[in-house]
Amino acid sequence: MDGYGGDQIRAAERPHLDAGEPLMQRAAEGLARIVGDLLDDPAVRPGDGPGSVLLLVGSGDNGGDALFAGARLASAGRHVAVLRVGSRIHEAGLAAALDAGARLLDDPTGPAGPAAVTTAAALEADLVLDGILGIGVQGPAALRSPAREVVDAIRELARDQRAPFVVAVDVPSGIDVDTGGIADEHVLHADVTVTFGGVKAGLLMGPAATLAGRIELVDVGIGADLATTEPLVRT
Repeated sequence: MDGYGGDQIRAAERPHLDAGEPLMQRAAEGLARIVGDLLDDPAVRPGDGPGSVLLLVGSGDNGGDALFAGARLASAGRHVAVLRVGSRIHEAGLAAALDAGARLLDDPTGPAGPAAVTTAAALEADLVLDGILGIGVQGPAALRSPAREVVDAIRELARDQRAPFVVAVDVPSGIDVDTGGIADEHVLHADVTVTFGGVKAGLLMGPAATLAGRIELVDVGIGADLATTEPLVRT
């Protein structure tokens, strides 16, 4: 498996983005398909019904990927809840998700606090999408409040074996996409990481390699560009 750095991925994406190709929509479509398959897998969700998904949405494109995937899942009849954990949100992605039937949860910075809001939402969910941080962050990034408290609340549920299945969007939030380094222990352990375009080197190295779970690659149309690029790591 070849692993590429963040700059290599962005360079491969650039001509396609400049040409107006819908890379985010391709990523979201692949993400929604994989999440849908997981929700229908009895080993992941033994119960009946359409299944429920909690989106942890950060400020950048990573959050946009999660929101557009959430819109597709909601349109397919899944129960989708959105927890906003960044200072901004991808407005078009949020509008698409809400129009499709997703519900926006209470602001985690409100009176109830991030831990209480997250714990209640996570206990209702079959699956959590970690869309807090993506490859736009250089180096290992320590999560800021309220994302830090949100992740800690789900980690606490995991210690009690009550946490839902976790899918990382592109990378587990906060890892160094080039080296697999982490700033601290406040990283959400993924059962599956759905990565876009090319496998990120950090998913194959360092502490992050033990946090990524199974890696699923979604083709967004940059494979030919990466084929001419020397990967940072090959396993």
